[in-house]
Amino acid sequence: MKLDLHYVDTRLVELYDRDNPRGIDTDFYLSLAAGINAKRIVDFGCGTGLLTCELAIEGRDIIGIDPSAAMLAVAQRKPNSERVQWIEGDSNALGKREADLAIMTGNVAQVFLDDIEWEETLQDLHATLHPGGYLAFESRNPLVRAWEKWVREDTLEETNTPFGLMECWLELASVKPGKVRFVAHNVFRATGEDVVVSSELRFRTETELSNSLIKAGFTIKHLYGDWHSGSFSEKSRLMIFIAQRD
Repeated sequence: MKLDLHYVDTRLVELYDRDNPRGIDTDFYLSLAAGINAKRIVDFGCGTGLLTCELAIEGRDIIGIDPSAAMLAVAQRKPNSERVQWIEGDSNALGKREADLAIMTGNVAQVFLDDIEWEETLQDLHATLHPGGYLAFESRNPLVRAWEKWVREDTLEETNTPFGLMECWLELASVKPGKVRFVAHNVFRATGEDVVVSSELRFRTETELSNSLIKAGFTIKHLYGDWHSGSFSEKSRLMIFIAQRD
């Protein structure tokens, strides 16, 4: 998998937590882990480790895995990072870990553009869980068409950063069935440099995601439409899946 520039450029990586701060999604996954009394947890696509390090309380075995060395470098500076086993790699680096819970936060599920790659990832996550273990992740609901707001006039922000004043915005590049391409502009005002990040996301439907989970050997236990465990509907912004390994 080729990594987008915002997972590689060290300046953008340093700013990642500013743009993606701790929120109610963190509380949701922490509550889930506590609710099933998970002792061994895999945070797949852990990024800068914001959730990973909060999961790493005494008595737990936490594995944080991500393909970006730059993101992991930030994660390893956080409190509790010494309690985490950090792995640079993708899902085939997981192996069999008899985990109680595997999670994918931050809409990580949408970076897998190819169906074969997505299916292989689910198979690897299935293998890393013990029978009865849980997989949890979220993905944007394509019926809401969130990408229609990914334009300059709706996303322009001007903020002070450790690198000086910055202007950031999104531009929608293309929309194809199930796939959306967009460009993020990151302008460093002091130099005028514009770090342009091109990204593409896969918007799978609820049916597509459900079928892929069943095919990989999971039973869907819950499908929520928000971080308060509300029921999913066509108008829900998110699809939050809790599935159990058969």
